[in-house]
Amino acid sequence: MKKSIILVMIAFTVSVLNLSAQEEATSCGKCCNKAKQAFEVESLFPMFITGGFHAAVGYRYDRFRIRLSVINGGHYNAEKAGINSSNEFKRFYKTSPGLFLGYYVWKELEVYTYLECHTFEIEQKSTGAKKDLFSMDYGAGIGYQFFIGKSFYVQPAFHLYLRKRKSLDFNGEEYRIPRVDLSPVIRVGYRIF
Repeated sequence: MKKSIILVMIAFTVSVLNLSAQEEATSCGKCCNKAKQAFEVESLFPMFITGGFHAAVGYRYDRFRIRLSVINGGHYNAEKAGINSSNEFKRFYKTSPGLFLGYYVWKELEVYTYLECHTFEIEQKSTGAKKDLFSMDYGAGIGYQFFIGKSFYVQPAFHLYLRKRKSLDFNGEEYRIPRVDLSPVIRVGYRIF
């Protein structure tokens, strides 16, 4: 399952890169908000719905973008996003930073990689016991910026998170964090030229 998901992501990225090679660099059209340089602020607004927060600042230069972010998931249970997740435990994002490096392959279609220093709060459902687990997550994402006007945008995206195997002991019951998470995300942002 994991290998097939990774292969699908690679195939999709290759096909997008092939599509960008066929597109003329000078044709942007009305649907594209081309910027040589820009600062952007954005948020994964669903985190506010779950009692958490997310904020990111980014700098775009031509086709490249770098972003710094901070996330707190509130009561969002991230365990459900994991492949081979556990029904006996819940996993919550505590305040954690991240670094994203992106490249626009075609118009506003961005592929990116990231490194996030997540601290998760793991809760055992049966006892309510909680422990923290630190994980250096890395992975890849793909998303498209849909502009509403000149500066406001919505960016639906898909993330593939990878991490080393780690576990915690809860009085004889072991929690093992999933090595792979699959997560659709949606950002809202504002581009400052």
